[in-house]
Amino acid sequence: MMVDPVTRRSKWTFLILFLILGRGVLGSGDISFVDVTESAGITFSHHSSPEKKYIVEVMAGGVAFFDYDNDGWLDLFLLNSLTVESATRPEIAKSHLYKNNRDGTFVDVTDESGLAFPGWGMGVAAGDFDSDGWLDLYVTCLGPNRLYRNNGDGTFTDVGEKAGVTDPRWSVGAAFGDSDRDGDLDLFVSNYLDFSLDNLPTFGEGKWCQHRGIPVHCGPRGLKGAGDSLFQNQGDGTFKEVSESARVADPDERYGLGVVWADLNDDEFLDLFVVNDTGANYFYVNQKDGTFEDLGLFSGAAVNESGMAQGCMGIAVGDYDHDGKLDFYVTNFGDEYNALYRKLGPGTFLDTSFASLTPKSSLEHVGWGTGFVDFDNDGWVDIFVANGHVYPQVDFADVSAQYRQPKLLFRNNGNGTFADISTVSGEALTVRQASRGAAFGDYDNDGDIDIVVNNLDGSPLLLRNDRTNGNNWIRIQLVAAGNDRFAMGAHLRIVSGDLIQVSEVFSGGSYASQSDLRQHFGLGERTEVDAIEVRWTSGKQTLLENVSVNQDLVIKEASD
Repeated sequence: MMVDPVTRRSKWTFLILFLILGRGVLGSGDISFVDVTESAGITFSHHSSPEKKYIVEVMAGGVAFFDYDNDGWLDLFLLNSLTVESATRPEIAKSHLYKNNRDGTFVDVTDESGLAFPGWGMGVAAGDFDSDGWLDLYVTCLGPNRLYRNNGDGTFTDVGEKAGVTDPRWSVGAAFGDSDRDGDLDLFVSNYLDFSLDNLPTFGEGKWCQHRGIPVHCGPRGLKGAGDSLFQNQGDGTFKEVSESARVADPDERYGLGVVWADLNDDEFLDLFVVNDTGANYFYVNQKDGTFEDLGLFSGAAVNESGMAQGCMGIAVGDYDHDGKLDFYVTNFGDEYNALYRKLGPGTFLDTSFASLTPKSSLEHVGWGTGFVDFDNDGWVDIFVANGHVYPQVDFADVSAQYRQPKLLFRNNGNGTFADISTVSGEALTVRQASRGAAFGDYDNDGDIDIVVNNLDGSPLLLRNDRTNGNNWIRIQLVAAGNDRFAMGAHLRIVSGDLIQVSEVFSGGSYASQSDLRQHFGLGERTEVDAIEVRWTSGKQTLLENVSVNQDLVIKEASD
């Protein structure tokens, strides 16, 4: 067969690019994940309807890695949900709290914790709302939501109604952040649909209840959005709902999902990024007077590079290209690529997805929980995505998509591109599941970041990172001097030789999930950290120099 010169050049070009950019594939043997769910003592099973005849039955799956007892070891909270059939019997779908045994295993402490039955659970965020030094949990639900106050003795008390944060709507995303810099954590909640169990849409009936000619559940298109909430902490254990006056109420009633607080325009005030399903994302810039301005379309992160809104679900925040600016990675629906937004300057972003070489793999999947995480400790954050379709019916139709899908892992090549190493980083990543929330943290404190994924229709997945390289690392826990000891919104910059990394402490992110608040930095072969710079939300700064590697470091803000 004759091969034309263009084809021949294309093949050589591909080979050269593979050799130059493919170090992640060729050298990926040092990243390996092992499924340790059963051996770690995790017996949780997600309660779900097999048919998924209603959209409310496919959106749950939050999970949290958080240290509820302040012992320095990450504990695990897996959120359960109900079905239309079981909606009046919450006792049959128990959420689970697992205490870390400090030996690679967990013990189920749910029954004494007070967290067992939040109702129709969706997502979870952690933060110390009452400034007592213990992490509390906010659980979003198909109304009402729950605010679980950590009593400091292994138990939690639902104070949501007393605190004024129950929000009766269908909530999914939530994040704590001190938006007004008064020292107390405020709370933003993204609501999805105006959905009532008393007025259910008919399965498969109508324009928005079909997928490629297959009858499926209805929505979100064709259904009414619910609007969002901002609860301002009053400093006395209660909150005031201020979304209207703050201009973040979502008057367009978009379908809100992932949410994160971060300083996105570099003015030391927390801004808010909300990803919306099938609608333009919100980029709320803090005006420093209690109000926000949505600059989503001006920011470049509201839609993709073609100007189209996508079916956005989850969000990751991190500096993937080492330019000192926090970038976004947003997961989307099938046939819509996951979007990588590179930060250009204060409040401005560019969709660099195709330049990064990540879209091809993501197009085949429906993406949910995600994170920018340096899994191999080489100093460059990689990307993880949990996937799973929303229509079980695709398994019985003549379409290419499948309901259960594998995970995606992209290794950072260090030059603005990523390599898909999903199939060569442990068999556990290739197992097909209907995944939703994902959280990240070093649960066994061995110096690398592990993953937990909550799945519909069965057990979760605890992925232990068994990297084999000798790369160094440092993990930093910040302790603020003010009300919020966990330093939400604090900014870190660490320098190790030619390697400069930045991060911020934030709750929320991923999809409806909470990751470890400790900040982890891979260092490669570097044997010392030259400088650690902390910018606290109070405006104070801390500088440490000549710090040893491979340690958990606690940095405390100086008190006045």
